[in-house]
Amino acid sequence: MPRAFLIVMDSVGCGGAPDAAEFGDAGANTLGHIAQACAAGRAEQGRSGPLRMPNLDALGLGAAIKLASGLDAPGLGATPAGLWGAATEVSRGKDTPSGHWELAGVPVPWDWTYFSHTVPAFPDDIVAEVCRLAGTQGILGNCHASGVPIIAQHCEAHLRTGWPICYTSADSVFQIAAHEQGFGLDRLLKLCADLAPMLHARRVGRVIARPFAGTCDDFTRTPNRHDYAIAPPAPTLLDWVAGAGRATHAIGKIGDIFSMRGVGALHKGKSDADLFEHLVRLGAEAEPGSLTFANFVEFDSLYGHPRDVAGYARALEWFDAGLPRFLAQLRPGDLAIFTADHGNDPTFRGTEHTRERVPVVGAGLGARAIGLRGFVDVGASVAAHLGVPGQGPGRSFV
Repeated sequence: MPRAFLIVMDSVGCGGAPDAAEFGDAGANTLGHIAQACAAGRAEQGRSGPLRMPNLDALGLGAAIKLASGLDAPGLGATPAGLWGAATEVSRGKDTPSGHWELAGVPVPWDWTYFSHTVPAFPDDIVAEVCRLAGTQGILGNCHASGVPIIAQHCEAHLRTGWPICYTSADSVFQIAAHEQGFGLDRLLKLCADLAPMLHARRVGRVIARPFAGTCDDFTRTPNRHDYAIAPPAPTLLDWVAGAGRATHAIGKIGDIFSMRGVGALHKGKSDADLFEHLVRLGAEAEPGSLTFANFVEFDSLYGHPRDVAGYARALEWFDAGLPRFLAQLRPGDLAIFTADHGNDPTFRGTEHTRERVPVVGAGLGARAIGLRGFVDVGASVAAHLGVPGQGPGRSFV
């Protein structure tokens, strides 16, 4: 039986979303603008020259960017030899759960709850519940912020008082940062897990534990982040495949994003490099008829949000350079699809995700142009390839 590998390069959008202006993101194009910056010599830190992604470009990445946004991305002009197209999201969000759920066949049927840009940002009853669960007299932060700056701002007060650092973003999230030793990692994880049901009931998408370590002058956010995401509103691709008696493998954040529903085996690591080794291994070992669903988060977390263009380019080139090791493991009849869940244009204003179309390129079915599709069509296509009945609104392109 053929296998399927659905690989999400977190935030690697390609512009052109028809409703981008409604999100304040008109003109954003993560891949296109990185390619332009590289070609213009504006991304020379740790790398040099035009963006080099020959393996994904050979499948159709450059063609997908042009289809989505009309932009000819410098250095990405190969004639597609794989499955290629682009996908548009309909869910009213530009965040991780919305994108992944819709890729897995389930658009979000509700409007997410977002927190005010005022200071304080959180309602009094939520603050009171955090204090009750944490056993503290207050919280720090209580505003929209990026993770590293707000930790730097409140680190000393956090270690002195024990109060958790709470903040949000343009996404539907409640994030809590705390020192792994000074506050306690287990204590932080329990706080987030216990708080999550209250916020999920209010359609807040995720409560995120953001542990850090080190001194206030030299701290690092550790790999022990954990997302407590609201459960999908309907069975997803993972449920469809598991319900058909097939094996399912989740790499990286997929288990968190889908609340472990439909996940047979979970494969985690401290970095995308660790996760890539899982992908290569599962390329060799995954069972016939199985689904492997992977998320590579560092494009987004390490380079998109900090607006690090050169770092993002380095990560893209590293990922692409490793792909032959994975593609060599594919068996006749297998399908590997590379896509994204949203954008995070590092050349754009602000520090948040950007509303964009995403590339859809694939190996295993030969050259095939699929055109502009919906996110939901990705899940429907993977199900069809595996011979598993789909239960969502998507239409297969395989």
